[in-house]
Amino acid sequence: MMRADRWRFGYAIASLVVAACLLYLIPLIPQAVIDGVLGDQPDRVTATTRGIIDLMGGRDHVADRLWIPLVWITVIASLAGVATYGRQRWSAVASQNTGKRIRDRLQNHVQRIEMNRFDELDSGDLLQRCTSDVDTTQNFLSMQAVEIGRAIMMFLVPLPIMFATDWRMAIAAIWLIPGILWFSIHYFGRVRSVFREKDEAEGRLTSRVTENLVGIRVVRAFNRQSFEIDRFRRFNDEHRNLDERLYRIFARFWSASDLLCFMQQASVILVGAWLLANDRILVGEFYFFFAAVGMFLWPVRMMGRILADLGKATVAVERLDEILALPIEQDPPTTDAALPSGGRLEIRDLVFSHAEDAPVLRGISLDIAAGETIAIVGPSGGGKSTLVNLLLRFYDRDGGSIRLGGVDIESMPRHDLRSRIAAVLQHPFLFSRTIRENIQLSAPAADQAMIEAATVDACIHESIQRFEAGYDTKVGERGVTLSGGQRQRVAIAQALLQDPDVLILDDALSAVDTGTEQSILEAIRDRRGRHTTLIIAHRLSTLKEADRIIVLTEGVIAQEGTHRSLRDAPGLYRRLWEIQAAVETDENDPQAPNTGGAT
Repeated sequence: MMRADRWRFGYAIASLVVAACLLYLIPLIPQAVIDGVLGDQPDRVTATTRGIIDLMGGRDHVADRLWIPLVWITVIASLAGVATYGRQRWSAVASQNTGKRIRDRLQNHVQRIEMNRFDELDSGDLLQRCTSDVDTTQNFLSMQAVEIGRAIMMFLVPLPIMFATDWRMAIAAIWLIPGILWFSIHYFGRVRSVFREKDEAEGRLTSRVTENLVGIRVVRAFNRQSFEIDRFRRFNDEHRNLDERLYRIFARFWSASDLLCFMQQASVILVGAWLLANDRILVGEFYFFFAAVGMFLWPVRMMGRILADLGKATVAVERLDEILALPIEQDPPTTDAALPSGGRLEIRDLVFSHAEDAPVLRGISLDIAAGETIAIVGPSGGGKSTLVNLLLRFYDRDGGSIRLGGVDIESMPRHDLRSRIAAVLQHPFLFSRTIRENIQLSAPAADQAMIEAATVDACIHESIQRFEAGYDTKVGERGVTLSGGQRQRVAIAQALLQDPDVLILDDALSAVDTGTEQSILEAIRDRRGRHTTLIIAHRLSTLKEADRIIVLTEGVIAQEGTHRSLRDAPGLYRRLWEIQAAVETDENDPQAPNTGGAT
């Protein structure tokens, strides 16, 4: 992920090296002036001090013009500021680009995760990983990753100068640094596990919020607000407790590190005062050591904070890697093999089960001619919707075969397969876009005339025209501003606009009235021959005009035939028909009632 911007990170590192070197030149100038110009023992100054004085024009020149060191300090500080700007700019750009690539890769991967693995994911936790965890990683790369290099450079750059100036003061200035680093590393090990627990708790909290927002109508309809509020409070308390635990660890770290840093500075003051009292060090040299310790002690102390953020970032990266490691849908290698021709379906000995569960489909075999209309009926849990999922390759079969237009669907790229099959589900999903944009999802290049032709066949055109904005009406999240029947009809128009080889209506007319249902079915019948049509429904009157009816129960085909032949023969279809006929008689309703949803 970072490889594409490695040169930007390289520039950032080079900039921080330059900035660190320039920053340590600043206290060397006052030291040189104090000891080599203003002091009365110029012969005791180090070669470094003499070199700095010579660069400024010599001892006498500087003594007469004390503004010269100020100019040098200003220039050096300005250059260090430019280098610091470069470091921050390059690291920010590189981290932003890396964050974008991570998001792009995640989106690409999530869209192709195998459905059986995707079904196991918690949507709130997945949202947490794709947003908060990416931000955590990006922020670490932007702010803290380069800070690690800065802390190292700020510590290493002055070491040769300090030991060359006075080895005793050098030891006094760094003797506690190993202890501070050890303490920071130990702290990092403790805080890392807590960060993982906190991230997981935050994911659960996000899940509850998402779930409550999506299901708010159900919650209110059943007066479950108090229950959901209490349930949310428990997850919120768990998150708060982990946050509190983190801050307690932070408090212990900062208080202990403060003590260690003050001890380090006190060591410099005590040793420096003793050496000054015994005339073993110059005042300027003492100033340099005191200034240098102040400059590198803060970055070293910040290593604890950096390591804490590193712990958080490594947890975030691990959580992202867990998503990226999930298997994705695999398509066969691209070949010159012929693509399917027409909508003929051949199903042979089809077997499928979810994980270790009992088979949902058990040895189904079925031939469907191109342009034929097939109705599928049966009790809930019989495998009807599972068959649709296998046709679309949301899941892959455990045994048997499915051929479309003479080609095994597992030898086809999923994109080609799904461009030839359009499925309308009982609870269609609409995006928070306009009606036009939702319908055009299946055919982005379709013009207004084509869209209107599809909506007329789906019996939704007149309803759309009654909206103030017409086809430009925004439907809200999940199509919430439309009724259930309107959402289904928009989804049907979307499928018809695709003009697929195979059209699947999976209980897609359950929310429309019988008159509208008949109008839609008549429009589909007028298209007879253009699509192979599979209609799954519980309202048996919907199925009467089908070429054949398949009765599916407990994963096997129990009956097959026309409406008339199945109605007159003993079996499950006849029992279902008699039950619905009795209800129709009681309610004096010429149309069969809708008794439930598809499996």
